[in-house]
Amino acid sequence: MTDLHPVIAKVTDRIVERSARQRLKYLDLIERGRDAGTNRTQLSCGNLAHGFAASGEDKPAIRAGSAMNIGIVTAYNDMLSAHQPYGRYPEAIKIAAREIGATAQVAGGVPAMCDGVTQGQAGMDLSLFSRDTIALATAVSLSHAMFEGALLLGICDKIVPGLLIGALRFGHLPTILVPAGPMPSGLANKEKVRIRQLYAEGKVGKEELLESESASYHGAGTCTFFGTANSNQMMMEVMGLHMPCASFVNPGTKLRSELTRAAVHRLAAIGWDGDDYRPLGHCIDEKAIVNAIVGLMATGGSTNHAIHVPAIARAAGIMIDWTDFAEISNAVPLLARVYPNGAGDVNNFHAAGGMSVVIRELLDNGLLHRDILTVARDGLTDYGKEPVIEDEALQWRDVPASRDLSIVRPVSDPFSPDGGMRLLAGNLGRCVMKVSAVEQDRWTIEAPAAIFHDQDDVLRAFKAGELERDVVVVMRFQGPRANGMPELHKLTPALGVLQDRGFRVALVTDGRMSGASGKVPAAIHLSPEALGGGPIARLKDGDMVRVCAQSGVIQALVDADEWNAREIPTPPPPPYDTGRELFALFRHHSDLAEQGASAMLAAMEAEL
Repeated sequence: MTDLHPVIAKVTDRIVERSARQRLKYLDLIERGRDAGTNRTQLSCGNLAHGFAASGEDKPAIRAGSAMNIGIVTAYNDMLSAHQPYGRYPEAIKIAAREIGATAQVAGGVPAMCDGVTQGQAGMDLSLFSRDTIALATAVSLSHAMFEGALLLGICDKIVPGLLIGALRFGHLPTILVPAGPMPSGLANKEKVRIRQLYAEGKVGKEELLESESASYHGAGTCTFFGTANSNQMMMEVMGLHMPCASFVNPGTKLRSELTRAAVHRLAAIGWDGDDYRPLGHCIDEKAIVNAIVGLMATGGSTNHAIHVPAIARAAGIMIDWTDFAEISNAVPLLARVYPNGAGDVNNFHAAGGMSVVIRELLDNGLLHRDILTVARDGLTDYGKEPVIEDEALQWRDVPASRDLSIVRPVSDPFSPDGGMRLLAGNLGRCVMKVSAVEQDRWTIEAPAAIFHDQDDVLRAFKAGELERDVVVVMRFQGPRANGMPELHKLTPALGVLQDRGFRVALVTDGRMSGASGKVPAAIHLSPEALGGGPIARLKDGDMVRVCAQSGVIQALVDADEWNAREIPTPPPPPYDTGRELFALFRHHSDLAEQGASAMLAAMEAEL
């Protein structure tokens, strides 16, 4: 067996040491949750009668308390294509539970917003804090103490992190996440990008753009690019929280149904009444969190997880930072190119061997912790195999090698020797840049700043020809405290056009970029944010700014005395009528992006 890579070992040891105090408090919390907390056997007769009153044929089993009762927390809605298939899951789960003498109930629903619908719109200001809302809703769902295990039905951007954060407060429960799979491939991604850029230039109209987008996003299932939603699924694999290789099987197939059924059966097998108890709070430990970061780097995953992984980790008493990300990125080769980092989508990735090849390669080369507690019987090794239906039964088989080296490669021949997520630091603060889709001659941009506080102002300047030059577009007052840290994907086509015209272009922001960050260099999540006096607030139009992923520098090239003497501008007035004012508590008390951009987690730690 290959020894663990020394960098992975060093970072893990540092995280364990840094987290020791909080992790111990967390483990004590979940031990008390199982041994001394409320559970079904301790409910009064009135409590219990309320809990099974509408359970139909499952009522006798729930009443007797003789078998696991599974709590289903679902993010179903039929506006969100990724979650529309979940509508029928509860009934299928209940049938699968009865097959093994268990029962299941829908414990609750959580909101599931679609960043694809709100991208560039006012509703995007609610997006990041929907994660904490989902965590709270998950906790409410599981608070009834009727359950000995949980199935979490969620896929997309903030939903999986939110479900995990909430479920970790009930970390004594064995828990499995159940995906629903990606939609079949639609319009080729290269063609979609071409139409978007033509629209940005005014060369095609809205009808042509809508037709292109409709051909891309055309049915039930997750969007097929490798953004935050599919990065979530990848992470659940390398953390061992799915049934092995379940992420990218299309909805509506027999294989998809059998994987869901297998998750129900497996959950019952890892309950606390048996000899293979696997509680969520022990599955998600320091090694599992490191595996999640390794997976992100090996696959070119979403930059949004530079915020979400620290938040998930904190919920389990584990403290990580962007230095951990950067050191792991330097040690882990890029093994996958999935759009926007390559031409193929997640369906092509799965067909090429997908997660089974990536995990096996990482394990065989000492780049993943093999000895984590997973929901699969034989640990993370099981995740190096792919599921198939043979002889009418679900089985897992080996994938000897990648079936398409243009999409998935071995460690011996990677696309890049490192994972492509860089930490930048300087007199503007700390931020991250994803370079896996950026040409190397654009890793360093030095150009005058153009300052904006609103995405629409950037687009107006673009259409007026005011950005036809080398430029660092600075979008500030976009942090979690300012307006909820929206993604700025709306800017991608315009900035891409400028770059294609030969200009040296970069984006610098205290906001987020899309999880599908692409070819334009983007220094994002800049902390501290502008609101409250972060250094980005000192920038003026025309200041020379250097953004360098090669040396890890982000710097305003301004005389130090002048820089320090500058006054902080008044932030723009907040928009209204979006519902964002309901989230004022989250915004006003949010901590830094590097810590997870959450007010809830900071308050939680104070209570432990």
